[in-house]
Order: sequence, then C-alpha cells, then structure tokens
Amino acid sequence: MHTRIDPLAEARGRLVGLDDPVAPVSAPVIVACSGGPDSSALLALAADRGLGPIAVHVDHGLRDTSADEADAVAAFAAVLGTAFDARCVQVGHGGNLEARARAARYATLQRAAHDHGASAVLVGHTADDQAETVILALLRGSAASGLAGMAVRRGLIVRPLLRLRRAETEAICVGLGFEPVRDPSNDDVSLRRSWVRHEVLPLLALGAGRDLVPVLTRQADVLRTETEYLDALARAAWPPAPASDAPPAIPLARLPLALARRAVRGWLGAPPPSFAEVERVLGVARGDARATELAGGRHVRRSGGRLVLTGPAVACPP
Repeated sequence: MHTRIDPLAEARGRLVGLDDPVAPVSAPVIVACSGGPDSSALLALAADRGLGPIAVHVDHGLRDTSADEADAVAAFAAVLGTAFDARCVQVGHGGNLEARARAARYATLQRAAHDHGASAVLVGHTADDQAETVILALLRGSAASGLAGMAVRRGLIVRPLLRLRRAETEAICVGLGFEPVRDPSNDDVSLRRSWVRHEVLPLLALGAGRDLVPVLTRQADVLRTETEYLDALARAAWPPAPASDAPPAIPLARLPLALARRAVRGWLGAPPPSFAEVERVLGVARGDARATELAGGRHVRRSGGRLVLTGPAVACPP
C-alpha cells in the first residue's frame, strides 16, 4: 500500500514574506494567476494556507489563446474553492513590450487588491526567476540594487515562492492533477529572459560544474541586505529633515560617494535614473554644472545653493 504524498507539504515551510510582524499577510489576498505552473502552485499554496485567495487573471490582449487561459484559471480556482476575477488591460504603444505589459499588469493587480480589500498581491516568482533576474541585471550593468534581485516584499507585492524551484511548482501541479497553461513566449529565446533561462544559465552551470541557482539567489540575498542598509543610511543623511522640494546641494556633495549616489536615486524616484544621470546630478550638486537633463523629461538645476527637480514623474511597477 502506497502512502499518498501531499504535493504541498514540502513547500509549506519554505514560503517567505507571509509572516512579516509589521505587515502580516491575511485573508483575503490577490494571487496573480496566469495559469502557468508557478502561479497555479502559488494559488494552491495560498488556499492551503487559509489566505482566502482571489485568483486574478490579467489578459493583456497579446495572444489569441488568452481567453482559454482565463478559463483554465477559472476552472482550477473552482476546484480549489477560491474566488476568480478576470481583468483585461490595454498595453500602451512604444518600445519594450515586456516592460509595458508588466507595468499594465501590476497596475491592474493593485486595483484588484483595492477593489477586494486584499492585504497583499502574491506573485509566483521562484528561485529560478530570481537567478535569471540577477543575470539580466548583470548584463544591464546594474549596481548592487539590481544585482540584489527581486525583493520578497515591496509594498503590496509579495513573492512567497522565492525559496522554491520551478521544478517544485511543476510537481505541485502534477500532484493536484492540474495541467498548467504553457506560455509560448517562455520558450522564445529571442526574448532576453528566455535566452538566459534556456541558454545562458545552463551553459554557466555546465562550466561551473554545479547548479548556479542557489549561488545566485544567495548572492542576491546578501546584496539586498547590504543595499537596504545603505539605502537607509542615505535616506537619513540627505535630503535633510524637514523634507524640502529643493534640498540643499552642499550636504549632498559632501556625503561619501556610496551614500551620495543612493541618496540621489532615492530623491529622483521613478523612473530609476541611470548611473550616468546620477553622476551628472552629483556634478550639479558640486557646482561642476548648473543643470542636467534626465530621462522622462525631467531636469535638475542648482539655484541658490539648492537642487530643483522639475518635470513629470513616471510610476514604475514593483
């Protein structure tokens, strides 16, 4: 006689971000559910945890199969006894389709959280996703904040699966008898993340002679702890309290460079400035230049010993 193995048992103790004493996650929660193995496993784990999950499927209108995917999520939610909410978004025109779709998706998920009175929005990023994010950040030349990968929690967004592997979410779906949706873009190596997933990481693992996902996720954890500490020091150092729309330039120019760069990033907000933009703002603070232009139509100028930021701010997804 074979003992039936609970497909959720191994994962239960390795969920993260749900027991924050400052902002605990409680029912109900939104689960961003595409119907893929990661988000479907997350929905099952959230139901198992008693979080009253509401499966929200976001249709970007980019694939002909999106209606079928929504039906698959609705059917799985019904099996689990959870609520389901289908939402459609319009992805704006412009470059970087992936980034625009992500921005639209997160905005929709946060509206859903407001509509349902949810305590959090759970998304299904795994340790494998984290490792890919670190590699992508390295390819972009990101600083420590980029190499720190995705945070377990940022605002309403919580990533409980960052300690689980993609193979484990697949196993959960198999154990529950659910055939997850397969997004063809995940196999399209012309997309950079898919290229990293299917070609770059396997090649690096082969050369290293070991699985690099635990290595990269551990590095991200270390860097995130350090970068959050340095960011807190930078926020405490500049702009000085009380907050001002035009903070003084000289105190910024006198900060240690590691804190000054972080202080500028925090002050500028979204869209995140490039390294070159941060350096130009520090040049304005030192008096090397009177003003500089930034992405998004923004400008920083020095006037009366203070830095003045003008132009539109753009909200970025978590």
